[in-house]
Amino acid sequence: MEYIALLMFVVVCLVLLLGYPVALSLAGTALIFAGLGSVFNIFEPAFLTALPSRIYGVMNNQTLLAVPLFVFMGAMLERSKIAENLLNAMSVLFGRFNGGLGISVTLVGMLLAASTGIVGATVVTMGLLSLPTMLKRGYNPQFSTGIICATGTLGQIIPPSIALVLLGDVLSSAYQKAQLQMGIFSPETVSVGDLFAGAVIPGLILVFLYMLYCLIYAYLKPNEVPSLTPQDIKEIQGNRSKTSLMLSALVPPLLLMFAVLGSILLGFATPTEAAGVGAIGAVILALFQKQLSRENLIAVMQSTVKITSMVFLILIGASLFSLVFRGFGGEELVQGFFEGMPGGVVGATLIVMLVIFLLGFILDFIEITFVVVPIVAPILLAMGLDPIWLGIMIAINLQTSFLTPPFGFALFYLRGVADKAIKTSAIYRGVIPFILMQLLLLLALAKWPELITWLPSVIYG
Repeated sequence: MEYIALLMFVVVCLVLLLGYPVALSLAGTALIFAGLGSVFNIFEPAFLTALPSRIYGVMNNQTLLAVPLFVFMGAMLERSKIAENLLNAMSVLFGRFNGGLGISVTLVGMLLAASTGIVGATVVTMGLLSLPTMLKRGYNPQFSTGIICATGTLGQIIPPSIALVLLGDVLSSAYQKAQLQMGIFSPETVSVGDLFAGAVIPGLILVFLYMLYCLIYAYLKPNEVPSLTPQDIKEIQGNRSKTSLMLSALVPPLLLMFAVLGSILLGFATPTEAAGVGAIGAVILALFQKQLSRENLIAVMQSTVKITSMVFLILIGASLFSLVFRGFGGEELVQGFFEGMPGGVVGATLIVMLVIFLLGFILDFIEITFVVVPIVAPILLAMGLDPIWLGIMIAINLQTSFLTPPFGFALFYLRGVADKAIKTSAIYRGVIPFILMQLLLLLALAKWPELITWLPSVIYG
């Protein structure tokens, strides 16, 4: 009977590949298998009676309330011309160097990630603003599309990341389940603030690797990443002084970052409370930028409702899927597989990371977070892994799912706004070095877990 659970997992992957909606695919496949299992007396329908309490738990979850607030903040900032001002300032600062536009895109992507936490918005915005400029200045299309896609995914790991908010909720439940399996009764959980703190250093390391790649590429192939001419810089700068341009571009997002992340890391606010502060701050910035129109506000609210509805509908579908998966004994099968694996916890962790990486080729990070992580995380945590370390490793692994062909969402986002003259194959080739850098970071974090756990231990003890 346990192998029917694995069959159900394979079937849902195939259904998703056919293009059906994620939430309906998860729930529909689970209900079909549950119905057939009940007919043949190999599934106990009583498992489904737990679904209402799970849905109520989702509705009553204070942590998940941060999702619509962060989405609203990101959507409002997207329309406030923050990215455009940042890109102009960074281009003036670094454009005189070969590869300078690549470094500018990386830094702007980092600041947008720390301000919005939404990958799609960052990739589309940077694709519209920077890609035409880079191509016009003679940059290699493969390099340009690769750096834009990669920096756009920084919102997956750099706080405040919606992915970390969702992972925090899932890992908190998994941690409590793992403690019960070990016979430990403790109110301790994994907070989103812990994950935010643990993601800071890995996120900065990734930014450093991207910038280092730009410098090496500029050294090896300077003609493919030329510097801007003085006339180009003067055109971008306009009549403003360099100091005025830098201050007007950097101060607003930095203040918002400090208000949101600072309040979380310093313990003044929960992630949900900080998300509320960020949403209000984004509205104030839009007002100062003279972008707070009725049309923009309506568009931002519609975008927030659409994205939030998608996330929560997938969560409900995944809850039903996990109930049926457990009813068929899938959790016991996975646990027995891991416990019997050579290499113990190291071998089990390696297999999980490999499976998540491969699933990233065909599934979105939300599906993997809600379907795969609740199955494997309790087993790994019961083996003694640090929950914060595991959460960040999974988050960075999921970040690669945005870049891995053929279904990487960052590739789709950029393909939708890029010039038709740019071949899709060029975008695919452009992201390969950045996928390798993310995998290199995973190896470094596995070797030195303190890179993740040090900052949370300092802040929260």
